Amino acid sequence: MFGMRNVPLLLLLLLQLLRAGSALDNGLALTPPMGWMSWQRFRCITDCDTFPDECISEKLFRRHADLLVSEGYADVGYEYVIIDDCWLEWNRDNKTNKLVPDRKRFPRGLNVLADHIHAKGLKFGLYQDFGTKTCAGYPGVIDHMALDAETFANWDVDYVKLDGCYANVSDMATGYPEFGRLLNETGRPMVYSCSWPAYQSEFGEQPHFDSLKRHCNLWRNWDDIDDSFESVMEIVDYFAKNQDSMQPHAGPGHWNDPDMLILGNYGLSYDQSKLQMAIWAVLAAPLIMSNDLAKVRPEIKEILQNRDVIAVNQDPLGIQGKRLLMKQNIEVWRRPIEPKINGEYSYADLFDKDNELGVFRKESQFKTRVIPNGVNFYKFTAL
Repeated sequence: MFGMRNVPLLLLLLLQLLRAGSALDNGLALTPPMGWMSWQRFRCITDCDTFPDECISEKLFRRHADLLVSEGYADVGYEYVIIDDCWLEWNRDNKTNKLVPDRKRFPRGLNVLADHIHAKGLKFGLYQDFGTKTCAGYPGVIDHMALDAETFANWDVDYVKLDGCYANVSDMATGYPEFGRLLNETGRPMVYSCSWPAYQSEFGEQPHFDSLKRHCNLWRNWDDIDDSFESVMEIVDYFAKNQDSMQPHAGPGHWNDPDMLILGNYGLSYDQSKLQMAIWAVLAAPLIMSNDLAKVRPEIKEILQNRDVIAVNQDPLGIQGKRLLMKQNIEVWRRPIEPKINGEYSYADLFDKDNELGVFRKESQFKTRVIPNGVNFYKFTAL
């Protein structure tokens, strides 16, 4: 079941007539954002002499923009190339107070990189922190929020991730909305990814979801993901246990975010990789990969580019799925995806190329068998 290790699990997708919520005023992220981010795979590697292909640098992000296109990821919807932490100099410019990209690793600044990403038909994302420092100790936005928002616009940024290290949690409920307002005032459309619920959860505080929906396009709810199946399942279990408070607030323009896809790294088997992809699709989660795209094995690439699973994730109704039951080490989840109710359904296995299985009627019984730490993912479509 989801939340337990080395046991079977089942993911079952059904259809139901429901309405979607309204979008944010910025009109962005009407479906969960898809793309690639550096953090989980490349962390804060800054030694480009020892690790020239892995350090946080212009080269790394140009390479992954190129790979998103050449390897077919852009064709199925992955569009954001997002720099996470460790891209900055240790200090702001001593004359202008502006943020400065590391001069050695980003010698031409960020506009050149943004131009390259945009020329590929992709979008450019950038990390900052609400505190005095980023989580790795680089300058944060506090006391410079208006300046940094304008700087991001001048750098042609399309997506901003704002972390919450070195900050007072009590200030986040006002500070995060303020920075979002400042981003909007620049006139440049920028998806806004917030982190304050993840920090509130550490102190047992309940997130103010109505405010989140008004001011953020997506928000991290809980702990960072690590490259392990245990980490994936802990996040899944958190989302299941808190679904009644979280699920009603997800929808077009405002998404709960369980963190990055780690498929293609070291911690997940083939079946565990299918499991993460399936659950993230049912949760209407952002599909932000963090891996080395040049080293993703073909069978994992096939999971990441599964158009049927991505279509579930990107369903325009934007309804987050929920766990229905846990019984005999099986966990069943459902996500409504189309406004149809009928007595008959065609059904398909979304991880099987020959996936049309037949017709399912009200009186029918559905049976399936799931391997330990695996997932079965079915779509039922009203006829």
